[in-house]
Formats: sequence, structure tokens, C-alpha cells
Amino acid sequence: MGTMRSLRFISAEALVSHPQVARQSLDSVAYNLYPLLFKASYLLEQAEVTRAVLGRWPLEEFRLGALLGPSADHPQDLRDRACRACLEALVRGLADHVLQDQSRRRLRVADLTGIRDVQVQRCPCGRALGKWGRTRLLARTCCELQAEPLAVGLPVEVLADLFVTEGNFEAVVQALRPAGPAPLRVHCPSFRADSLSPSQLLHVLRLAGPGALRKLEVVHNVRLHAGHVQQLLAQVGFPRLASLTLPTKAFDAPPACASTPDGEDRLLASIARELSKMTQLTELSVAFSRLTGKIRTLLGPLQTPLRVLDLANCALNHADMAFLADCAHAAHLEVLDLSGHNLVSLFPSTFFRLLGQAARTLRILTLEECGIVDSHVGMLILGLSPCHRLRQLKFLGNPLSARALRRLFAALCELPELRCIEFPVPKDCYPEGAAYPQDELAMSKFDQQKYDEIAEELRAVLLRADREDIQVSTPLFGSFDPDIQETSNELGVFLLQAFKTALENFSRALRQIE
Repeated sequence: MGTMRSLRFISAEALVSHPQVARQSLDSVAYNLYPLLFKASYLLEQAEVTRAVLGRWPLEEFRLGALLGPSADHPQDLRDRACRACLEALVRGLADHVLQDQSRRRLRVADLTGIRDVQVQRCPCGRALGKWGRTRLLARTCCELQAEPLAVGLPVEVLADLFVTEGNFEAVVQALRPAGPAPLRVHCPSFRADSLSPSQLLHVLRLAGPGALRKLEVVHNVRLHAGHVQQLLAQVGFPRLASLTLPTKAFDAPPACASTPDGEDRLLASIARELSKMTQLTELSVAFSRLTGKIRTLLGPLQTPLRVLDLANCALNHADMAFLADCAHAAHLEVLDLSGHNLVSLFPSTFFRLLGQAARTLRILTLEECGIVDSHVGMLILGLSPCHRLRQLKFLGNPLSARALRRLFAALCELPELRCIEFPVPKDCYPEGAAYPQDELAMSKFDQQKYDEIAEELRAVLLRADREDIQVSTPLFGSFDPDIQETSNELGVFLLQAFKTALENFSRALRQIE
């Protein structure tokens, strides 16, 4: 990568490496070199230069994702560097920009979206600023600027993905609803909420410009019932929403109408009507909601085919599966999660019909804890064989033997685009005759040596088929989720994570004693 940099970029790096010189010479630098100076300062973590470049930004637009992405001058992609030092400097630079004399202010739009949060930070300092931290930083900066006596001209429109919890709620509300003139006007294409009350959620979403919102994730600790969901969709309205995630039990009946199935159905039909008004909706995640016999009511009225559908642990029945297999969405599905349902033993014909319908588009399939046993593997191989676009297959928590897994892996080698398999701990690794464990703690007590041997055999199956391009793993504690990682202290419910960390710290302490 490093050898492909243009001469212009190498010059920018050289200048940025001398922060004082760089800051003094900014006024004499050609405008079209500012993007290069920005990327070079970000790459080398020269935070004071980053701040100065933003402060003097001479162009009308600043788009972070585009500036950090690959370019002819520098092909490396820096969008997965959520570097704390650089991002703090960037936001401070933005504040400097709007505080300066109006005649020098050119910036109209600052798009701060486009950062990808990853598990391992590749920036030199290794310290990340996640989405929640970025939200708090921007909100606090907006609040500070609102307190400044400014001659406000046209405000700078700031686009940012917001992640709001109880911990940054007040600052975000003030940033979104300034009392007086504000130099930064925040707009949010995507919004994630956790540990808020339903009334706080409603309040902040009304302020967040719901008319332009593209993605809404309401997760874990927001305790919504179907009445809240109906109110949210009907009263706030999200005409341009493309992606919606609702928390656990979001379709449970409110206490008032729990006794009348009729009232419950009316509520669901009303929610479905509101969803059908969202003509751009293509992603719907409603995991851990009890939707037995209700899938037709919920998905039938939708105007657009869904590309992403998460129905994990929704207690689906035969009618639900039959609807899914024949509905208009099936032939468009790219991402499907049906975890927590005994698909092959209870609904073999409808499940495999659904796979057949989705085969041309399906990229990611998750079938965790679906009671898939050795005797199902032959059927599963047949069902997956037409899925030529499949890139990821996740099937943790299914009691399969090493022998069945070897057979399945041999078949999966035939899928040309497959790149990732998450497979369960083979049942050979647990005590013979014991039931396959269901909870995470019991699941993590297995024969590690035996597991390593079997995992090696499975990799050998891939290697013999010339498929070392497929990554395989068993992430027992779930895949990495940067947002949970960042706010787990505040949420206080992720005891397992804390327990794991405590064990790691304990073993580290033991090693030091030794």
C-alpha cells in the first residue's frame, strides 16, 4: 500500500510531520491540497494540524468518509480508524472554524458520517472514540458554542450518526434544540438509542429530524411495548426510513389490552399500516418479540421488498413460515436471521422453500440454536447448495458432531462467495451422554484441546478444497459489537462481559505473581 502514494501525498506527509511549519504555511497552501493535508494529518496522528486544517477549511463541504477513503493520491482506506486524538481535534477545528470572522468562513456542510467501528484500532495511538463518544463530543461542542456571543451567519450543517443513552441525552437534546441562534445545526441520518425511557426516546426523536432519518435502532434497554411502537411510528413518522431495529418484546401488548386478543391484533395491524407508509424500508429487525401467527399481519402490508430480515427467537409457527416462503420479500432477502427456531425438524418443507426463493440474493444467513442435529445435515446441504451468493453462514449452538461438521464443511466449499463460517462447539467436546448446553456459561465449559483438534480438521477440509479464503470461528460470547462494547458500563446488564474481563485480569495478576 505505502508504495502507491502520489508525490503530492508524500509532500503533504512531509509538511504535516512538522506541525509548526504546517500551521504557519496553511494560508499559502492551494485550496485543493487541503483534503490531502487532512488525510495526511489523520494518518500520522498530527492532531494539532488536523485541528488547524479544519479551522481554516477553504471549501464549502467537508465529508469525512470520502476524505479518509481510498483515493488516487493515497489508496489506503482509513475509515476504520476511529482515532480519538484525531476526531477530537477535528471537532475542535470545526468549532474554531465557526468562531472566526465571518469573511473567512467558507464551510457549509460538515459530514462526519462514514467511520467504521472495528474491534482492533489500527491508528498509532490505538485509542478509539466510538459512536457514543462521538455523539457526546459533538453535542457538548454544540452546547459550548451556543453559549458564545457569536455573529451567526449561515450555520454549518453537520451530519452525524447519533448514539443516545441516558448518559448523553441532555446534551444531545440541547444540541438538537438550541434556544437561540446556533453556528452548528446537527442533522442525523442514523440514530441508535439505548437505556432511555419511552418518553425520552419520543422526545429526542422528534428533535432529530425524523423526516430525513434513514436508520433507526432502538435496542436492549429501551423498554417498549406495542403501544409505544405504534405511538412512535404514528406520531413521529419516518417517511424516508430504510432500516428499523426494535428491542426485545417490542410487540408485547401494553398492560391495558393484554386481556383482549382483538385489541392486540388491532394494534399490530396499526403498526403494520405505519410501516407500509415507509416506502423506502428495506431492513427490519424484530428479534426476541413474540410473533407467533402474526408474520402475515406484520409483513403483508409492506410496500417494498425487504432485503434484511431478523426474526430470531420470535416463536414462529407453521403459518408464519408458510407466509415467509411464499411472500414477495423472499426473493429479495440478502440477510436473514431465523435463530431460535427448530426449522429443520418442525418446518422442513417451508424452510427449504424459503431458502430456494432467497437463493439468488442471500448473502448472510444466521441459524443459531435451531436444533440442527447430525441427521439434518444432508437436508441442510441440499437446501444451501443453490445459495451461490452466500458470504456468511452462522450456526452456533447447534448440537452437531465433528463428523457431521466435516461433511457440512466439504459441501460449503462449493459455495464460491463464502468467506465466513461461525460453527458451534462440536458436541464431542462435551461430556458423553450430557445434554448439549443451552446457556453461555455452560457452553463455555468444553474440552478446549479436543475443540482445537476438530477446528484444525475442519480447516484442513477447507485447505484441501483450496478454500483458505474462508474464515472459521466459534465466537462463544457473540460477535464483536462496538456499540455494546462502548456503553456496557452504563448499561450495567452485560455482567458476562464484566465476568470475562475479571477472569482475564485475575489470570494476568496470577502471571505477574509467578
